[in-house]
Amino acid sequence: MQKMHSPSHLPSHRIGFVSTRFDGTDGVSLETRKWAQVLEGLGQKVYYFAGKSDQPEEISFVVPEAHFLHPDVKAIGDISYRSKARPPEITRRIHELRSYLKDRLYEFIKKYDIELLIAENALSVPMNIPLGLALAELIAETGMPVIGHHHDFAWERKRFLVNCIGDYLEMAFPPRLPSIHHVVINSLAATEMGKRRGINVSVIPNVMDFDNPPEPPDEYTASLRADLQVAPDEHFFLQPTRPLQRKGIEYAIELIRRLETEARLVISHAGGDEGNQYVEHVRTLAKLMDVRVNFVSEIIKTKRGTTQDGRKIYALADVYPHADLVTFPSLLEGFGNAFLEAVYYRRPIFVNNYTIYSVDIKPKGFQAVEFNGFVTDETINHVRKILTDSKFTEEMTEHNYKLGKQFYSFTVLENQLHVLLHSCFSREG
Repeated sequence: MQKMHSPSHLPSHRIGFVSTRFDGTDGVSLETRKWAQVLEGLGQKVYYFAGKSDQPEEISFVVPEAHFLHPDVKAIGDISYRSKARPPEITRRIHELRSYLKDRLYEFIKKYDIELLIAENALSVPMNIPLGLALAELIAETGMPVIGHHHDFAWERKRFLVNCIGDYLEMAFPPRLPSIHHVVINSLAATEMGKRRGINVSVIPNVMDFDNPPEPPDEYTASLRADLQVAPDEHFFLQPTRPLQRKGIEYAIELIRRLETEARLVISHAGGDEGNQYVEHVRTLAKLMDVRVNFVSEIIKTKRGTTQDGRKIYALADVYPHADLVTFPSLLEGFGNAFLEAVYYRRPIFVNNYTIYSVDIKPKGFQAVEFNGFVTDETINHVRKILTDSKFTEEMTEHNYKLGKQFYSFTVLENQLHVLLHSCFSREG
């Protein structure tokens, strides 16, 4: 990535990312890596505080209780989102963990001499309630500059609407504190923040490194289709998301069923914080519709490697170029990393016209197989044309790449972060 600003224009600072985890292929972890890369290109030094981190040990401060799947944290969440009355023992446990995590955050800041914190979703989605409270208190006590990088919010998730922690949500998800610069990833979130919190925000969408196109597939990926159990005569449809209900994977299964062609759906990511019921639903539905679906998260990670039983591990970047179609039929997205990734790897896209796509992305002029909540014959015919007309598909994907470079490149992010950092430290001064 070429730097548009020399470090002399922006003094070097020590920046600490904070989240429940920086690990794997979830959207927050992926986007954090991009921000870190751009910040390092601007001469900044970055460090990580999380419950789990795949970053180098020397720049990571790992506290297991910061992870949303830590048993104590999960137990708090299970009770908090089940009733409207909070048991006293839950209040006590929340504050014990809040105090503990706040002490660890102070240690993190002292160890690496942190000058700026970037809270990655930790102050917007209440997956770890004590961590959000700890962060809010620390920011109030120190007044240090903070960027709240918010990908999702509690009010966007049905599972958080019934709860007994309304006072904590008001206090910390997100907090109204003068030293926090709030950043959201879409325009609707910016509007909603203004309505609900009276907070001014910056909109910085997700990005890909469009200034540097991906390398063509190499010899390592020669066996990829076979390892993903995609037969030579099958079309490879890639669902590059976690198998969660809001991802609308039923539509991808229906698409394959109605195409009446040999095709296999490959789901690249593992489940997450919402249990396994939806995964079982997808398996059952696929069986009923006689559609072949593979769950392959154990061999698709952020980097290449080998499993304990000796199988190849592929990076997500290895997988995209081999897909005949990327399916992204989400019902709800904060932005839509998978859409941008498909554009970057020049793959055609099957996409539900979800709200953020409709408002922020589609108006830029992107071309995709779109549907509005249900799959039509026109949708099916559009996909058939993509699978059979390579010239049509190439023109579509090249058009999308040019738009991605114009609106969602690292260069665009670099300019926005340069301004944001200047604002953070100017306000501090």
